[in-house]
Amino acid sequence: MHVSEFQQLIDTIYGAKDRERGTATTFMWLAEEVGELSRALRRQSREELEGEFADVFAWLSTLASIHGVDLEAVAAAKYGNGCPRCSATPCSCAEPKPSHTVAHGA
Repeated sequence: MHVSEFQQLIDTIYGAKDRERGTATTFMWLAEEVGELSRALRRQSREELEGEFADVFAWLSTLASIHGVDLEAVAAAKYGNGCPRCSATPCSCAEPKPSHTVAHGA
């Protein structure tokens, strides 16, 4: 399944509820799932990890759909030619200083 197919599937299953719920509440659900993923990473249970990764991906897909963003298209546009900053694969950018919070590839 391609990312766009997954995003469409999630939108078909949950889209009406997600749009009614709105951005703020949908984002809070995504944040909660990221927290559950964090816990699963600490526990290192493969089954739990797989479920939480799937949940985070589903909620991210939902949030993107609410805003009309095609995740597959934007990911390909930003990362399809390697690192967005240095264009290398693998990335050859200098690591950011630990005191800075930097988005991946930003």
